[in-house]
Amino acid sequence: MLIVAVVGGLAVLASYVWGFAAHGDQMSAMWGGVPGWLRPVYTAWMFVAAAGWLAMLYHLFSLDPEMVRVESDVAFRVCTGLFVFVLVPSALWLPLTKAMLDAPSEGLWLAIRLCLWTVALASLSVLFMVWVMRPRKPEGRRRLAVYGMIAFCIQTVLLDAILWPIFFDAP
Repeated sequence: MLIVAVVGGLAVLASYVWGFAAHGDQMSAMWGGVPGWLRPVYTAWMFVAAAGWLAMLYHLFSLDPEMVRVESDVAFRVCTGLFVFVLVPSALWLPLTKAMLDAPSEGLWLAIRLCLWTVALASLSVLFMVWVMRPRKPEGRRRLAVYGMIAFCIQTVLLDAILWPIFFDAP
């Protein structure tokens, strides 16, 4: 699970570095039609969401297995799978959007929306998982992880999967 989180997280960051470094001149176009007044809010929320994801990771990786009521190989496989479904499509979104700008097609638009909804649904599932994994202690860290995942879900569900496609001028 840790390997997936680290490698997947680095892949997401690498896709953004690639986007800014190789295609910085097109970054504005990748916003689609997101209004200028909303972009700073959106950008700031990305950092809040990333901090929420990190709070959730800290909580999960610092739990003593004996403290967790839901513990099994199946739970860890499900968690690892959810991380894959959050991180892999997140890493694909920017390259797919760049491809869409270069050669718009309904297939690419469908792939982008599928990526965004996969991340959104997996994020909601991670939130649910963090919610049901009730450690006997420390409750404060679990609460921070839940709030962090709520912030992450606002990003992935509301901003990314719902709003961004509405504003993007797709074929």
